[in-house]
Amino acid sequence: MSVRIQPSSQVDETAALGDGTTVWDLAQIREEARLGRGCVVGRGAYVGPGVRIGDNVKLQNHALVYEPAVLGNGVFIGPAAVLTNDLHPRAVDPDGRLKRGGDWEAAGVVVEEGASLGARSVCVPGVRVGRWALVAAGAVVSRDVPDFALVAGVPARRIGWVGRAGVRLTERAGEPGVWECPRTGALHDEKGGALTERTGKAD
Repeated sequence: MSVRIQPSSQVDETAALGDGTTVWDLAQIREEARLGRGCVVGRGAYVGPGVRIGDNVKLQNHALVYEPAVLGNGVFIGPAAVLTNDLHPRAVDPDGRLKRGGDWEAAGVVVEEGASLGARSVCVPGVRVGRWALVAAGAVVSRDVPDFALVAGVPARRIGWVGRAGVRLTERAGEPGVWECPRTGALHDEKGGALTERTGKAD
């Protein structure tokens, strides 16, 4: 396989793209960004300087991933989702002078393996979205999201659990704290507000 880059996109010469990655029209990948194998960067998407992206990641159309974000393997960033990086955004300083790159400190978002961010969701600087979590469309993530959590709303709050298939888990009858994926049969255990996978499936 090889890298496929549409002519209308902008990929800095210092960026590194893994084998099998595709960059679609009008996307921009900035200097020193690193993308793994088999990624898809949709039309109009933006990847900031030094951003780190794993293998098999999908950035849908017009997704904005600002530095210094880190995305794990298998992450999905929905259309027009935004990973922000400025905790105190201002165009000018207190004296009215235009702020420059050295006038603020960027705080990146971390999205762990397999997690998904729905269309037009927003992550504020410095939050972590856990493994295989699912952020609903339009949600605003202002605090860390646990592994396998389903979060929604403004601000985003946990409304359930999801498994690797992205389907909402159901609690097994007569087994409090045991959650099952209706699609795969995979079992998960909830304890202390956290969810962990079991290696086996339902009987």
